[in-house]
Amino acid sequence: MRKTLRAVLLDVDGTLLDSNDAHARSWVEVLERHGFAASFAQVRALIGMGGDKLLPELTGIDRDQPSHARMSGERTALFVARYLPSLKPTRGARALLERMLSEGLQLIVATSAGHELDALLKQAGVDDLIEHAATSDDARHSKPDADIVHAALEKAGVAARHAVMLGDTPYDIEAARRAGVGTLIVRCGGWWKDDALTAAIGIYDDPADLLGKWPEPWLSP
Repeated sequence: MRKTLRAVLLDVDGTLLDSNDAHARSWVEVLERHGFAASFAQVRALIGMGGDKLLPELTGIDRDQPSHARMSGERTALFVARYLPSLKPTRGARALLERMLSEGLQLIVATSAGHELDALLKQAGVDDLIEHAATSDDARHSKPDADIVHAALEKAGVAARHAVMLGDTPYDIEAARRAGVGTLIVRCGGWWKDDALTAAIGIYDDPADLLGKWPEPWLSP
Protein backbone atom coordinates (compact mmCIF):
# COMPACT_ATOMS: atom_id res chain seq x y z
CA MET A 1 0.00 0.00 0.00
CA ARG A 2 2.95 2.31 0.57
CA LYS A 3 3.44 2.80 -3.18
CA THR A 4 -0.14 3.93 -3.73
CA LEU A 5 -0.93 5.86 -0.53
CA ARG A 6 -0.92 9.57 -1.37
CA ALA A 7 -3.05 11.37 1.20
CA VAL A 8 -4.04 11.21 4.85
CA LEU A 9 -7.44 12.65 5.76
CA LEU A 10 -7.30 14.10 9.26
CA ASP A 11 -9.95 14.43 11.89
CA VAL A 12 -9.02 17.15 14.42
CA ASP A 13 -11.07 16.98 17.64
CA GLY A 14 -9.89 14.07 19.77
CA THR A 15 -7.32 13.11 17.14
CA LEU A 16 -4.93 16.06 17.03
CA LEU A 17 -6.44 18.12 19.85
CA ASP A 18 -7.66 16.83 23.23
CA SER A 19 -11.00 18.58 22.93
CA ASN A 20 -13.82 16.03 23.04
CA ASP A 21 -14.66 16.47 26.73
CA ALA A 22 -14.73 20.24 26.27
CA HIS A 23 -17.11 19.93 23.34
CA ALA A 24 -19.42 17.78 25.43
CA ARG A 25 -19.38 20.20 28.37
CA SER A 26 -20.18 23.17 26.16
CA TRP A 27 -23.12 21.30 24.61
CA VAL A 28 -24.48 20.33 28.02
CA GLU A 29 -24.40 23.96 29.18
CA VAL A 30 -26.14 25.33 26.10
CA LEU A 31 -28.78 22.61 26.17
CA GLU A 32 -29.52 23.44 29.80
CA ARG A 33 -29.85 27.14 28.94
CA HIS A 34 -32.57 26.20 26.46
CA GLY A 35 -34.43 23.84 28.77
CA PHE A 36 -33.09 20.50 27.59
CA ALA A 37 -31.72 18.05 30.14
CA ALA A 38 -28.81 15.97 28.85
CA SER A 39 -26.09 14.34 30.88
CA PHE A 40 -22.41 14.65 30.09
CA ALA A 41 -22.30 10.92 29.30
CA GLN A 42 -25.18 11.19 26.83
CA VAL A 43 -23.54 14.05 24.96
CA ARG A 44 -20.03 12.65 25.17
CA ALA A 45 -21.06 9.49 23.34
CA LEU A 46 -22.21 11.60 20.38
CA ILE A 47 -19.09 13.77 20.06
CA GLY A 48 -17.62 13.09 16.65
CA MET A 49 -20.90 13.74 14.90
CA GLY A 50 -21.61 17.23 13.65
CA GLY A 51 -24.21 19.45 15.26
CA ASP A 52 -26.64 18.61 12.46
CA LYS A 53 -26.77 15.08 13.91
CA LEU A 54 -26.12 15.68 17.60
CA LEU A 55 -28.72 18.36 18.27
CA PRO A 56 -31.68 16.51 16.69
CA GLU A 57 -30.60 13.34 18.53
CA LEU A 58 -30.77 15.09 21.91
CA THR A 59 -33.61 17.55 21.39
CA GLY A 60 -35.61 16.60 18.29
CA ILE A 61 -34.82 20.02 16.80
CA ASP A 62 -34.28 19.62 13.06
CA ARG A 63 -31.41 21.44 11.36
CA ASP A 64 -33.88 23.47 9.27
CA GLN A 65 -35.47 25.03 12.36
CA PRO A 66 -34.17 28.51 13.35
CA SER A 67 -33.44 27.34 16.91
CA HIS A 68 -30.97 24.77 15.55
CA ALA A 69 -28.70 27.41 14.05
CA ARG A 70 -29.10 29.63 17.11
CA MET A 71 -28.14 26.91 19.59
CA SER A 72 -25.30 25.60 17.43
CA GLY A 73 -23.82 29.08 17.09
CA GLU A 74 -24.16 29.72 20.80
CA ARG A 75 -22.46 26.42 21.58
CA THR A 76 -19.53 27.12 19.24
CA ALA A 77 -19.02 30.58 20.70
CA LEU A 78 -18.97 29.16 24.24
CA PHE A 79 -16.49 26.44 23.29
CA VAL A 80 -14.11 28.86 21.57
CA ALA A 81 -14.25 31.49 24.32
CA ARG A 82 -14.19 29.34 27.46
CA TYR A 83 -12.62 25.99 26.62
CA LEU A 84 -10.41 26.20 23.55
CA PRO A 85 -7.62 28.40 25.00
CA SER A 86 -6.69 25.78 27.60
CA LEU A 87 -6.77 22.68 25.38
CA LYS A 88 -3.63 20.69 24.56
CA PRO A 89 -2.54 18.76 21.47
CA THR A 90 -2.78 15.01 21.69
CA ARG A 91 0.54 13.30 22.39
CA GLY A 92 2.72 13.23 19.29
CA ALA A 93 0.26 15.01 17.01
CA ARG A 94 2.73 17.38 15.37
CA ALA A 95 5.54 14.84 15.15
CA LEU A 96 3.27 12.34 13.39
CA LEU A 97 2.12 14.88 10.82
CA GLU A 98 5.71 15.96 10.19
CA ARG A 99 6.66 12.33 9.58
CA MET A 100 3.76 11.89 7.17
CA LEU A 101 4.83 14.97 5.24
CA SER A 102 8.41 13.70 5.11
CA GLU A 103 7.05 10.52 3.50
CA GLY A 104 5.52 12.64 0.75
CA LEU A 105 1.95 12.23 1.96
CA GLN A 106 -0.57 15.01 1.45
CA LEU A 107 -2.42 16.08 4.60
CA ILE A 108 -6.00 17.29 4.36
CA VAL A 109 -8.43 17.90 7.21
CA ALA A 110 -11.81 16.16 7.08
CA THR A 111 -13.82 17.47 10.03
CA SER A 112 -17.34 18.33 11.13
CA ALA A 113 -15.97 21.59 12.57
CA GLY A 114 -16.84 24.87 10.86
CA HIS A 115 -15.38 28.36 10.96
CA GLU A 116 -13.56 27.57 14.21
CA LEU A 117 -11.23 25.16 12.41
CA ASP A 118 -8.32 27.60 12.11
CA ALA A 119 -8.37 28.16 15.87
CA LEU A 120 -8.50 24.40 16.50
CA LEU A 121 -5.49 23.72 14.28
CA LYS A 122 -3.53 26.55 15.87
CA GLN A 123 -4.29 25.25 19.36
CA ALA A 124 -3.16 21.79 18.23
CA GLY A 125 0.11 23.32 16.99
CA VAL A 126 -0.28 22.01 13.44
CA ASP A 127 -1.85 24.90 11.53
CA ASP A 128 1.32 25.46 9.49
CA LEU A 129 1.34 21.84 8.33
CA ILE A 130 -2.13 21.82 6.76
CA GLU A 131 -2.75 23.02 3.22
CA HIS A 132 -6.35 21.97 2.56
CA ALA A 133 -9.45 21.25 4.65
CA ALA A 134 -12.98 19.98 4.17
CA THR A 135 -15.36 21.18 6.90
CA SER A 136 -19.07 21.35 7.65
CA ASP A 137 -19.25 24.18 5.11
CA ASP A 138 -18.38 21.69 2.37
CA ALA A 139 -20.97 19.06 3.27
CA ARG A 140 -24.71 18.84 3.64
CA HIS A 141 -24.44 16.05 6.20
CA SER A 142 -21.75 15.49 8.84
CA LYS A 143 -20.16 12.23 9.99
CA PRO A 144 -21.05 9.39 9.95
CA ASP A 145 -22.33 10.35 6.49
CA ALA A 146 -19.54 10.39 3.92
CA ASP A 147 -20.03 13.94 2.60
CA ILE A 148 -17.01 15.44 4.36
CA VAL A 149 -14.75 12.56 3.35
CA HIS A 150 -15.84 12.88 -0.27
CA ALA A 151 -15.17 16.63 -0.11
CA ALA A 152 -11.70 16.03 1.37
CA LEU A 153 -10.84 13.54 -1.38
CA GLU A 154 -11.96 16.02 -4.01
CA LYS A 155 -9.87 18.83 -2.52
CA ALA A 156 -6.87 16.52 -2.26
CA GLY A 157 -7.36 15.38 -5.84
CA VAL A 158 -6.94 11.71 -4.95
CA ALA A 159 -9.09 8.61 -5.30
CA ALA A 160 -10.33 6.81 -2.19
CA ARG A 161 -7.94 3.91 -2.79
CA HIS A 162 -5.00 6.32 -2.45
CA ALA A 163 -6.08 7.73 0.93
CA VAL A 164 -6.43 6.74 4.56
CA MET A 165 -8.38 8.46 7.36
CA LEU A 166 -6.89 9.26 10.77
CA GLY A 167 -9.62 9.64 13.37
CA ASP A 168 -10.75 8.78 16.88
CA THR A 169 -14.41 7.72 16.84
CA PRO A 170 -16.67 5.11 15.23
CA TYR A 171 -18.21 8.01 13.30
CA ASP A 172 -14.88 8.60 11.55
CA ILE A 173 -14.67 4.92 10.65
CA GLU A 174 -18.19 4.83 9.25
CA ALA A 175 -17.86 8.05 7.25
CA ALA A 176 -14.61 6.84 5.72
CA ARG A 177 -16.03 3.36 5.04
CA ARG A 178 -18.96 4.81 3.13
CA ALA A 179 -16.47 6.71 0.97
CA GLY A 180 -14.30 3.63 0.41
CA VAL A 181 -11.45 4.83 2.65
CA GLY A 182 -9.76 2.82 5.42
CA THR A 183 -9.31 4.33 8.88
CA LEU A 184 -6.54 4.48 11.46
CA ILE A 185 -7.94 5.14 14.94
CA VAL A 186 -6.35 6.74 18.00
CA ARG A 187 -7.92 6.02 21.39
CA CYS A 188 -6.97 9.40 22.88
CA GLY A 189 -10.34 10.80 21.79
CA GLY A 190 -11.95 8.71 24.54
CA TRP A 191 -13.09 5.57 22.72
CA TRP A 192 -11.08 3.01 24.68
CA LYS A 193 -13.43 0.06 24.03
CA ASP A 194 -12.04 -1.47 20.87
CA ASP A 195 -15.22 -3.41 20.12
CA ALA A 196 -16.63 -0.17 18.67
CA LEU A 197 -13.51 0.32 16.54
CA THR A 198 -12.95 -3.11 15.02
CA ALA A 199 -13.52 -1.92 11.44
CA ALA A 200 -10.38 0.24 11.61
CA ILE A 201 -7.20 -0.76 9.79
CA GLY A 202 -5.21 -0.13 12.97
CA ILE A 203 -5.88 1.08 16.51
CA TYR A 204 -3.33 3.11 18.51
CA ASP A 205 -3.30 4.87 21.87
CA ASP A 206 -2.47 8.27 20.34
CA PRO A 207 -0.45 9.81 17.48
CA ALA A 208 2.80 9.14 19.34
CA ASP A 209 1.93 5.45 19.55
CA LEU A 210 1.29 5.33 15.80
CA LEU A 211 4.53 7.19 15.10
CA GLY A 212 6.48 4.81 17.33
CA LYS A 213 5.18 1.82 15.38
CA TRP A 214 5.98 3.31 11.97
CA PRO A 215 5.94 1.77 9.45
CA GLU A 216 2.96 -0.49 10.02
CA PRO A 217 1.64 -2.96 7.42
CA TRP A 218 -0.78 -0.38 6.05
CA LEU A 219 2.24 1.61 4.88
CA SER A 220 4.11 -1.37 3.45
CA PRO A 221 4.26 -2.52 -0.20
